[in-house]
Amino acid sequence: MMYQEYHSVIKAQLEVQFNQEGANIEKAAEYCAASVSSGRVIHVFGCGHSQMFAMEVFYRAGGLVPVNALLIPHLALFPKAKLSTLQERVEGFTGNYLELEDVDARDTMIIVSISGRNAGVVDMALEAKKIGMKVVALVSKQFASSTTSRHSSGKNLMDLADVVIDIKCVAGDAVLELDGLEPHFCGTSTVLGMAVMESIVAQTVENCIAAGYTPPIYVSSNLDKGDAINDEHIKNYSKLISCL
Repeated sequence: MMYQEYHSVIKAQLEVQFNQEGANIEKAAEYCAASVSSGRVIHVFGCGHSQMFAMEVFYRAGGLVPVNALLIPHLALFPKAKLSTLQERVEGFTGNYLELEDVDARDTMIIVSISGRNAGVVDMALEAKKIGMKVVALVSKQFASSTTSRHSSGKNLMDLADVVIDIKCVAGDAVLELDGLEPHFCGTSTVLGMAVMESIVAQTVENCIAAGYTPPIYVSSNLDKGDAINDEHIKNYSKLISCL
């Protein structure tokens, strides 16, 4: 049964990922905790489907408040999905977008791109590095190594990051196959990447507490006390987080 095969594949990939990438997750959390405890923020960026990773850790119950999701409309799957594909290949756009944000060398930039090849993510990494931020990249090394860069520098995202967390999906992402069907189907990068994002959050919180700093965390707005708690967080961080 295909659903059981998918379950087996994703379990195996997750096991490999957490066995091999623990040190990189810890390093990413070290950068993030330094940003949070200094009163700054963690920026999270991706194009197309990879915008989901920014959404996952932004403004959610149990999530860190100092997360700035860089949800650039031009790179979203709506109103026309094809436009996001075209725009993410345009050089000179995403780096300039950071001029519209409250940025600081104490911030951390997390960029998610499974291939790491497009100009949008390379430009974002270059600009973040220019500002002085630590850059964390979630990239599939297998996927990235099977492609060439679409940036004039010839660089892939993983060439520019301070720490690379290898998302253990295959080149092309899709893992299942059936006789009589040529393309593979069902990707695993989202499950793998979301697990990494939440793991970074978990370790960041632990690091902050261990250092004597209590990080601000959202609670569910459906709890009776939720609105009052979250409203206070929003008041404190709205100047730093553009989506608030």
